[in-house]
Amino acid sequence: MTVGSQVKSCYSSIKSVEASLELLASKTQELEAHEKLNQAKAIVSEVKNDLNYQVIQLTKEEPQYK
Repeated sequence: MTVGSQVKSCYSSIKSVEASLELLASKTQELEAHEKLNQAKAIVSEVKNDLNYQVIQLTKEEPQYK
């Protein structure tokens, strides 16, 4: 597996985690749990954005990773 495909796979996984956290937050009734899940989602979202940037950079710098 190339570095590019590993980064893309990680990006896909983190998108799934973000969606799961959003779903859990929307289903929970407890306010504190809802807030913690939203905080976790915000952190995961930052990581997702960073990974997306890395995917873009890899694609630009290394055409073989497309």
